[in-house]
Amino acid sequence: MLLVLALLSGCARSTRVPLDTAAGATRMSAGPSIDVEFQPRDAHAADQVRLAVERALPRLQRWGTFDDTVTIVVHPNHAALERAANRPGHDFLRAWARYEQIEVQSPRTWTSRGASQSQVDELLLHELTHSLMYQVASDRLGWTRKRIPLWFREGMASYTAEQGYRVSSLDDLEHFWREHPHADPLSKADALYQSQSGIVYGAAHHAFTFLVRRYGEDTVRALLHAMSRGPDFDTAFREAVGLSHESFLQDFQRYVRLRGFKGARQLRPPRPRPARLAPPPTLQ
Repeated sequence: MLLVLALLSGCARSTRVPLDTAAGATRMSAGPSIDVEFQPRDAHAADQVRLAVERALPRLQRWGTFDDTVTIVVHPNHAALERAANRPGHDFLRAWARYEQIEVQSPRTWTSRGASQSQVDELLLHELTHSLMYQVASDRLGWTRKRIPLWFREGMASYTAEQGYRVSSLDDLEHFWREHPHADPLSKADALYQSQSGIVYGAAHHAFTFLVRRYGEDTVRALLHAMSRGPDFDTAFREAVGLSHESFLQDFQRYVRLRGFKGARQLRPPRPRPARLAPPPTLQ
């Protein structure tokens, strides 16, 4: 009754994107959907979010389908987002995703002029990838116990949303490892996430891209489905990829440190050749 009164008084509103109708089919029965909850002042932002969801769904099908409804909550400001996500001091956050809920700072507040539709499209594709990954890999009660590392979670979302242009480059990552040999943004990503988010996101994107290019998207799908049968990430990774998670990270780090992305092992610029001197004049 209190919820009904709140809705009638204009304190909160919601809209729904059915997953099957958004994909172009006729909705025949109740099933999972994407629900968007917002306050009246964010009605336009909610329209942007709804359109972004509809555009994201076809691109997400490469990884699987949603088993449960996902609720997207549009928060009126950044402070409200941090409270909902329980991530104080994360100024760079615009959203936070879980198995069944995504917290989003209202696009109205991203800049002084608000966010463009393309910016909202990109963010929602990234966040929905997180929720879909959790749902394909597990269920509502078990997804947090899969111990999926941050590099895989963020890398898969960044790869799907094609955000390579936003992250630090492989050159930046090689430089970081050379200057900070004991601060690994892959195996120690959680410790660096708040203070070095740029290099963490970059390392995640490039490591996941390396995984796909070497083993293919079918292997990623096999990894997700292996987790859905019970194993945690490390066990499923070995089953799907054929080597341990640690060995893969070592391979990727070697690839970056030796600058394999340049096509040759060139750790420093070649030395310039000395200028050739003219022969001395002949004495008469």
